[in-house]
Amino acid sequence: MKANVDHDICIGCGLCASICEEVFTMNADGLSEPIADSIADELVEAAEEACSSCPVDAITIEK
Repeated sequence: MKANVDHDICIGCGLCASICEEVFTMNADGLSEPIADSIADELVEAAEEACSSCPVDAITIEK
């Protein structure tokens, strides 16, 4: 699984990083970005929660 963030939509609220800091971080521009190319099995649930919690639906999870 892989997380993607659409930087054209992201508002930089940081909710995803606070929910799943192992998968998401805030970059120098204040926008979210995935840390790794793939999501570890034990982090899938938290990554999906971060995705569904995004207020502007900027995050997608590829399976």
